[in-house]
Amino acid sequence: MKILKDIKLNLLTVIIFGLLFPFLIWGIGLLFSQQANGLPIYKNGKLVGYENIGQKFYSNKYFWGRPSAVDYDASSSGGSNKAPNNKEYLEQVEKRIKEFLQKNPEIKRSEIPSDLVTASGGGLDPHISPQAAIIQIPRIAKERGLGREKLKELVIQHTEKPILRLFGTERVNVLKLNMALDELK
Repeated sequence: MKILKDIKLNLLTVIIFGLLFPFLIWGIGLLFSQQANGLPIYKNGKLVGYENIGQKFYSNKYFWGRPSAVDYDASSSGGSNKAPNNKEYLEQVEKRIKEFLQKNPEIKRSEIPSDLVTASGGGLDPHISPQAAIIQIPRIAKERGLGREKLKELVIQHTEKPILRLFGTERVNVLKLNMALDELK
């Protein structure tokens, strides 16, 4: 009789986790299709990117996003899985710091926010901290011939507050910020 109980339990598990759960997730995806599809952003009818998937921005005239351990490949998200004291990881972070300082000579090493030189756990984070955006203003102002105060106001306008002002931290969506930057005159 014990074997019958085991067979019933296995069948129930297969039904719940092999059929019902996948259909539930599929249904949720249908209900929230925009989010399930990455929240595409269009400009003049042309797809320019996705709100919740980070992209490369390395031109000096744009705000740079967080580095990616997967080179911004949305088909294979993931972190580096290296410990903070891993020699290879530390060399990579040091290289990012040097590159950042080279392009942003007004900034001191100690002022660089960590989110500009370390990749996120998923490798596709589309956000940076407001501090990471503000610290890039001198470079962008020089490249574009814009006033620093105007750029700072743009960053403030695009700073998203924590959910219910409790959960999470302030953040800036880099793609949206750069799109607004292109529209500045």
